[in-house]
Amino acid sequence: MLRVVSESGGLRPPLANLVMHAMLNSLTATVSVFWMKWRSSLILALRSLWLHKLRAGLSMLGIIIGTSAVIILMAFGKGSMEDALEDIRRQGTTNVIVRSVKPVDETSSSQRRAWVANYGLTWDDYDRCSPQMVGTVVRQVPMRIFPQEVRRFERVLNARVVATTESYAQINRFELAAGRFLVDGEDQTDEGDAQRLRNVVVLGSAVAEVLFPFEEVVGQTVVINKHQYLVVGVLKERGSRGTTAGQTAEDFNKDVYMPIRTCQVRFGERVMFRQGGSRMAEQVQLHQITLTISDIDKVRSTGDVVRNMLESTHVKKDWEVAVPLDRLEEAERARSRMMWLLFWIALISLLVGGIGIMNIMLATVTERTREIGIRRALGAKRRDITMQFIIEAMVQTTIGGLVGMAFGLTVVFGVPLVARIFTNSPPPVTLDMLSIYLSLSVAVGVGVLFGWYPAYRASRLDPIEALRHN
Repeated sequence: MLRVVSESGGLRPPLANLVMHAMLNSLTATVSVFWMKWRSSLILALRSLWLHKLRAGLSMLGIIIGTSAVIILMAFGKGSMEDALEDIRRQGTTNVIVRSVKPVDETSSSQRRAWVANYGLTWDDYDRCSPQMVGTVVRQVPMRIFPQEVRRFERVLNARVVATTESYAQINRFELAAGRFLVDGEDQTDEGDAQRLRNVVVLGSAVAEVLFPFEEVVGQTVVINKHQYLVVGVLKERGSRGTTAGQTAEDFNKDVYMPIRTCQVRFGERVMFRQGGSRMAEQVQLHQITLTISDIDKVRSTGDVVRNMLESTHVKKDWEVAVPLDRLEEAERARSRMMWLLFWIALISLLVGGIGIMNIMLATVTERTREIGIRRALGAKRRDITMQFIIEAMVQTTIGGLVGMAFGLTVVFGVPLVARIFTNSPPPVTLDMLSIYLSLSVAVGVGVLFGWYPAYRASRLDPIEALRHN
């Protein structure tokens, strides 16, 4: 008699190996049969799509548009929001920005006010905001901003003169293409540009390109308001940011920087310029004061202190206090809302594409009723019919998703390249890898979701009735 149990209570090794081999063979056979069914269904699906290329292409069009829309909208939306956030970060999350604002009555009260606008921040305000007066302030940067013509022989450019100090470059994170920025001389043995009232300027990239297209810039001179200024540096090109200091846009590339004390001596407090075909004049001591705060937790409280101080010393509201930290937090919340909005818009387009595929699949079931009856008569089970039609729907959505992904990536990388060639101002784009994975996953999921009902309808057909169908 054969003993199948050893003294230790376990199976003998030869019998255990036989059982293991049998289990493995059974599993391999099951996997092989399953794979063969999937393979045959996939071939049938591809053959069916190839026989009806136009119909398959039109049904996949919704998936292609939806997938590409997800990638394109997320890339351009994220790029725009990141660009806006970076502009706010450049202003400094520990900064408080105080600006001069032209009151409304300055342009309508009288002809005198229309000719000379007198408003804004003063040097007394600058002294009141000093670290000695406001303990949380560790650095303050004054600014004067006004339009002026900059000349180099016959070349003329309407630029923006920014009179400031050395710290302005540190706050705005300027990068120099050549030369140096303004030097205050406070931490050096030699006196700086401001102390010696030197006629020196630093040019933005656009100003340097227009005035010095084919020559070295540093060491040359330009003429501003009939005075010659030595060019000591050129800034690298950088993007513009939102409105500030009465200008429609703060375009750093068209700026000309000079020492603020030199500006006081050369221009005085009243500056004349042309605006809208007429000559205008304004008398503003300071257009902007940037305060750097010691601790980020004290930024808002310091902003309130500065507001209260200006309210008590200014008769009219010719100033404003901006806290970039508030704008940054609000922009981050807006970015999250915008990204979700773009996602749902693109998802709806994918669902619309899935509905189109379901309609085509339902029509396909009606057209292939006789084929389904023949397959059922030959022994195909209901789950085989269901698998075949679900695979056909998944193949359509997968191909549509891949084509949509390729089109979306082409637009994301192609549009900035073309814009850079023709306009030299490409739109900000940040490719979101999550949008690619998400759009493809949703496309395949849409194929399963909207392909199940037509597959279920096909599997429930009566074989005899299906064979009678013409």
